[in-house]
Amino acid sequence: MQPGTLTDIDNLLMSLGNEEDLEVEPKSAPPMTSEEPQETPSTSNEKPEENPEESPAPNEESKEAEATEKTHAEKIEEARRLPKVSDAVAKLTGETSIRRLNMNNGVFMPLSPESLNDAGLSLSEVMNLILKFLYNRGVETGYKTALQVGLKFPLVEGILRQLKIERLAAYKNSIAGGDYLYELTELGRDRARTLSVQSTYFGTAPVPLDQYIASVNAQTLAGRKPSLKAIRRAFSDLDISDRMISNIGQAIHSGRGMFLYGAPGNGKTSMAERVTKSFGDTIWIPRSIVASGEIIRLFDPNRHRPIEGDSDHDQEVDGRWVQIERPTIVSGGELTMEDLEITYIRKTGVGEAPLQLKSNCGTLLIDDFGRQRMSTDELLNRWIVPLEQRIDFLHMESGRTIQVPFDQLIIFSSNLEPRDLVDDAFLRRIPYKIEVKDASEVEFRNLFIKMAKKARFECSHETVDYLIQHHYVGANRPFRFCHPRDLLRQVENRCTLHNLPHEITKSAIDQAVENYFSIM
Repeated sequence: MQPGTLTDIDNLLMSLGNEEDLEVEPKSAPPMTSEEPQETPSTSNEKPEENPEESPAPNEESKEAEATEKTHAEKIEEARRLPKVSDAVAKLTGETSIRRLNMNNGVFMPLSPESLNDAGLSLSEVMNLILKFLYNRGVETGYKTALQVGLKFPLVEGILRQLKIERLAAYKNSIAGGDYLYELTELGRDRARTLSVQSTYFGTAPVPLDQYIASVNAQTLAGRKPSLKAIRRAFSDLDISDRMISNIGQAIHSGRGMFLYGAPGNGKTSMAERVTKSFGDTIWIPRSIVASGEIIRLFDPNRHRPIEGDSDHDQEVDGRWVQIERPTIVSGGELTMEDLEITYIRKTGVGEAPLQLKSNCGTLLIDDFGRQRMSTDELLNRWIVPLEQRIDFLHMESGRTIQVPFDQLIIFSSNLEPRDLVDDAFLRRIPYKIEVKDASEVEFRNLFIKMAKKARFECSHETVDYLIQHHYVGANRPFRFCHPRDLLRQVENRCTLHNLPHEITKSAIDQAVENYFSIM
């Protein structure tokens, strides 16, 4: 027997109860109200007269096959709309839990699922979220409940009806538009309390791990090579040489990361933060994912920058996903081994994704490398396989291990020499080691004048000569790219405090240098 035959679907429906008890409604039909009685479809077998000269008599077998095929399709669609049987229907029809990737002109966009099978979720998973949501809200409309879990209203409405059938929820009132106010019954509240012992989470429905992996593959940085023009544009607010732009650009094209090293104050962190901008586009990530029954929160409002929604596409987009700028995740001396694993919050029963997972399809910057609270050997041993294989293995609270993409551009930034931090085996996996050198005298002079004009200071060339010769060359002090900005801030504070004209004088330079370099 072929999968998904009419007999299969009929048997499935019969095994789960009478269709009237399950309150099946046509997909396109609006909710029934007292003013709008449901129209009974015609059962007439009468056929319109046909002109035999205009239309040849159809073959009886083809007519019968067409009718059977139509009935078959209608039955499958009808069954799919029942949350209780959507997963079983998927198996009968040979559908998979991973939806077809939605590409719009080569750009990934998650479309709103039409069924629980499309969403990759079971009825119980969504039902449990709704129970906990209604338990915390007390009373809520079906529409706002759908917004909360991130699924289409018709899909959530069917689940709410199922809750009513199982005596877990009840209608409190009907409201305009055919919607209802829902509240839990005592049985429903008991169920919600029991569920909350395991997890208090009742946010957006999670996205299955396999769908998330498919989205990363569709939005990967691998193979993306931004043009030199795009890279220059991303670094346009920094004064760096063409040679440095070329070095960084080649590292970006390699897709295997880079090691920026050199003295502090020359812009290593600023450069690393602008690498992601050179790719210039956005990505979609799930707010949370589910693997082996455990929910992991992925979207982090403190680290991800969401894009304002397009009202024209709001109804098309899966509400469980959020569009963000390609992420740039930065971690400094506070990094520990725990930050590289799923962190479980006991109170909520939800895991927090590690930094490398949050940075997928973007950039992960390990700043001040070598000064972390963990040893460099620990970090390198943890990442030696992910850097080579582009996959990572995360341990879950249940003891299971899951495989996830390790798909980002990793940048290490340090004031220390790379060879003093790591061995050759690791350095081979980071092919670009780029030294960020001190500024030359010409670069320092041009940058100081440029920043002074931007701050609307009056600044003569003689004053800049005085600064360079007296406080740098004479003092054998290195030129750092951060010094012009920091010294000008000192001068500005002096002017505002003493209500002085907005100009740079020798006395202002002397006082700024004294304050800034007194213990350096």
